This record gives sequence, structure tokens and C-alpha cells, in this order.
Amino acid sequence: MSRYRGPRLKICRRLGNLPGLTRKKSKKQSLPGEHGEQSRKPSEYSLRLEEKQKLRFNYGLNERQLLKYIKKAKKVQGATGLILLQILEMRLDNIIFRLGMAPTIPAARQLVNHSHIKVNDKNISICSYQCKPGDIIQIKQKKPSQILIKKYLNFPGLLGIPSHLELDKNQLIGKVNGIVEREWVAIELNELLVVEYYSRK
Repeated sequence: MSRYRGPRLKICRRLGNLPGLTRKKSKKQSLPGEHGEQSRKPSEYSLRLEEKQKLRFNYGLNERQLLKYIKKAKKVQGATGLILLQILEMRLDNIIFRLGMAPTIPAARQLVNHSHIKVNDKNISICSYQCKPGDIIQIKQKKPSQILIKKYLNFPGLLGIPSHLELDKNQLIGKVNGIVEREWVAIELNELLVVEYYSRK
């Protein structure tokens, strides 16, 4: 399955608020689709599927990538759901978004793909690059890059920078100080249901 490129508000109406996907808010209250108004009791499978879809669309992953992250999280000692969220939060595109350098994760991905970003003085063009504590994220010393990031910083996607990150707005330098804590994860979901979904596959 390729990355989703369709209408984002439609996804938000079905799954709820996904800050990483879009900043727009829909005026429609009903679920999308012909049968959106109908209320029915969701099955256990549909609840797990919905939580998994929230994770996928918020972080902009395809099914294969998410499965790879699940397998990686299972190999690490600790709560699999929390470790999965920490792995996803430490992706470079998400770090840029959480620093306020981009309004959404797709916008952050575009910054990385277009070589506006440097990590530890090295050009990085891979969105899934796993940042580590101590990493320094910089913007290239080029006027277009600087103007673009300053524009984004004036209208951040989320209010407040998580405790594991710090940002120098004047120098346009971000620093990763540690691993994200659960309360700082912006998306509202039950990660245990995601783990259960994949444990039954």
C-alpha cells in the first residue's frame, strides 16, 4: 500500500483529530460516506483497526512500514505499545513537526526530501531517519530555507514543544535531549489495541 494522498479531512472525520496529518477542521459532524449517519456498535476488530489507522495516517506510514516498526518494538524490552510510539516520535519528519519547523508531518517530510535539513552537520534526505538523544537539527544556511522555516515557526502546528526537545528560534537549531514521554505524544489513541491488532495477524 502506498502513502495516502487523498482528502485529509475525510480521514479526520472518521478517525478524529490527527494533528500530524492536517491543521484543517471539518465543519461536518457526521462520519464520511453514504452511511455516515447510521450508528452501530463497533466490533472489537473495528476498534483495533481504527486505532491502527490513526497511527498510520498521523505519522504518514504505509502498512509495511508500520509492521516493520511493530516487529522492531517487540524486540525491545518493555511495553511494546509505548516503545512503538517512541520509535515513531523519534523519526526525523516528526521531530521537525514537533519543533514547530513545519505545520504538519507531510510538510516536514517535504522539507527533508528537498534537502532543507541537516542533522549533526550532515545533509539528511531520509524522512524515517531515527533521531537519537544529543542530535542537533539545523536548517541549511540558504535564504529560501531560512525564510520558509521562519514562516512556519510563526504558525506552529502544535502549541508547545515537548520536554525532550529544545529549539533556538534565532539560530534555527533544534536539539533532541532524550526520548519522548507518553504524556507528550500528541495523538490520542490506545496503543495497546494497535499491538493487539498485529498480534492476531
